[in-house]
Amino acid sequence: MSGVLDLLRPDLRDFTGYASARRATVSGSIWLNANESPQPSLADQGQSLNRYPEPQPKLLRERMAQLYGVRPEQLMITRGSDEGIDLLVRGFCRAGLDAVLIAPPCFGMYAVCARVQNAPLVEVPLVEQGGAWTLDVPAVIDAVQHRNVRVVFLCSPANPTGQALSLDQVRSLAQALRGRAILVLDEAYVEYSSIESASSLLDEFPQLVVLRTLSKAHALAGARIGALLGDPELVAVLRNLSAPYPVPAPSASLAVAALSDQGIAQSALRCREAVVERKALESALAASGGVATVYPSEGNFLLVRFDDAQQAFERLLAAGVVVRDVRAMPQLQDALRISIGTPAENAQLLAALKQGAVA
Repeated sequence: MSGVLDLLRPDLRDFTGYASARRATVSGSIWLNANESPQPSLADQGQSLNRYPEPQPKLLRERMAQLYGVRPEQLMITRGSDEGIDLLVRGFCRAGLDAVLIAPPCFGMYAVCARVQNAPLVEVPLVEQGGAWTLDVPAVIDAVQHRNVRVVFLCSPANPTGQALSLDQVRSLAQALRGRAILVLDEAYVEYSSIESASSLLDEFPQLVVLRTLSKAHALAGARIGALLGDPELVAVLRNLSAPYPVPAPSASLAVAALSDQGIAQSALRCREAVVERKALESALAASGGVATVYPSEGNFLLVRFDDAQQAFERLLAAGVVVRDVRAMPQLQDALRISIGTPAENAQLLAALKQGAVA
């Protein structure tokens, strides 16, 4: 026993979940156990969509485990990263008692899932100084020790601020939080980062969880395929809390195709091109009129402060360029988040901002 289940909600420690037809260890040629249609739909296209899919498609799980450098039993396929976030909060936080810690400004789904579970939300704001963002590690540790925090969510690279945690920082946090809280590293953008994944620390820290996704670097946002990486005991428990059939068969097929050797090589090329464009756009924006600050980023986006963010936002929209308005987030009342597009798209964005500066 790894000890990580000591942090699980006590009422779920013997919960086995729903035993769906596809989780049963049976085989045969005539399937009459799931009340499915015996005939396929006209829209089927040979995918046997009249049958329920594997809850955790074996081939996809193996390929994702190989991609992320973990064992298959350390990986759970999820519907994007959102499902992993939701399952962790529901599994480890008793309503009204066990808190979720976040470091705002950050991805909004952590707070959403905490509220749905009625888990208290503890905020340890990021520190902005000298044109860069940092995590207040001592404050995180103190909050976990004194405010009944059970799950800590940290983005690395961080959305929308762009910085990433070093492996030494993750190791220090995991060591300090051992036996107290689950430490979750959301690595949706790690493929664009110069800092390697924290998945190499999973065997050392059973309470560490890493979230990955095929949405960004692998260009499969519409397929909704992500992964939760963690201790096999934790993965097994979260499987019991998940929906009976969380991975649609078409999405699994698309993901397997995308994770061919050729597909992985293409994804790596896209990431390298995005990093080159990110650096070029960062320099160009910093030299643009009306731009106050461009923060360095380890993701496929840039956080930018403007002298007049509303005017910049409106001028971009008028030119058909849609960026993310993050001004409602703490400390970001004058900021927009800009995803890295193609060279042509980035040039259009810069042209629209230049027109605004001239007017």
